[in-house]
Amino acid sequence: MNSKSVNFQSTLYDLCTADPEIIDIMVALGFGQIAKPGMLQSAGRFMTIPKGAAMRKIPLEEIVQAFEDRGYEVIA
Repeated sequence: MNSKSVNFQSTLYDLCTADPEIIDIMVALGFGQIAKPGMLQSAGRFMTIPKGAAMRKIPLEEIVQAFEDRGYEVIA
């Protein structure tokens, strides 16, 4: 099995550039703005998943579970 990992200390821009599947996961979790043109290139350059979760009031545990359900190892 191929192991995938997601480092929650990295910016969304870095994560999504390296693995575009992360965009789909984040959109499914309620981060629809990430798919808008230009968002990754602007806000995504400083936004991390924990910061976005706090802003959107989405429990971080829910996000971790979503990534783990898709076979990711979460690095916090």
